Amino acid sequence: VIIYEDNGIGIKKENLSKIFEPFFTTNRNFGGNGLGLNLVYNIVTTQLDGTIICESELNKGTKFIITLPKIL
Repeated sequence: VIIYEDNGIGIKKENLSKIFEPFFTTNRNFGGNGLGLNLVYNIVTTQLDGTIICESELNKGTKFIITLPKIL
């Protein structure tokens, strides 16, 4: 299990279900293309056969929990 956590501004509830979608961004006017989290999602789930979930609360930060299968 890999946990990444920050204490930033967080993600709005209405955006949380969309963050892994390709081209979803709230920063399009500032050069964001919305591919970063989609790439991470695809690597974790397809190439590494794992799962990734995101928990976030506005003004309290964001946490990503990545679970990978045990490799022998």
